[in-house]
Amino acid sequence: MKKKEKRHDVIRKLIQEHAVKTQRELAELLLQEGFECTQATISRDVIDLGLVKAGNGCYVLPQELRLSRLVADLVEEVNYACNLVVVKTSPGAAQGVSAALDSSNLCGVLGTVAGDDTIMIAVESEEAASNVAHHIKSLM
Repeated sequence: MKKKEKRHDVIRKLIQEHAVKTQRELAELLLQEGFECTQATISRDVIDLGLVKAGNGCYVLPQELRLSRLVADLVEEVNYACNLVVVKTSPGAAQGVSAALDSSNLCGVLGTVAGDDTIMIAVESEEAASNVAHHIKSLM
């Protein structure tokens, strides 16, 4: 994998795990991950990845913006136990929210199953379940 592709993968992970509001913050997080980047490189990466600012001022992937809108409007409750995350939605909304969760490629998610108003998310570990639940709650 090329250095740029690796950096883009790390950027995707970082913006999902951290509330990144500026390119400077992103550069500092990348440095902690072993990538020393200029502001121009970060700016190009933001454009290449199609990152946008959400309502809270944080960078998100375009599919994350869709997810954040759906979560804010339709998700009522998020809980986790062991390696499962359970998301309660408005009646009839689970499948749409589940599809958005699938397309957002959250770290550690193995898959989702949706009913009418409940989504079960299988994740790799309890730590990943905590991270996914926290991320979804942050979008509410």
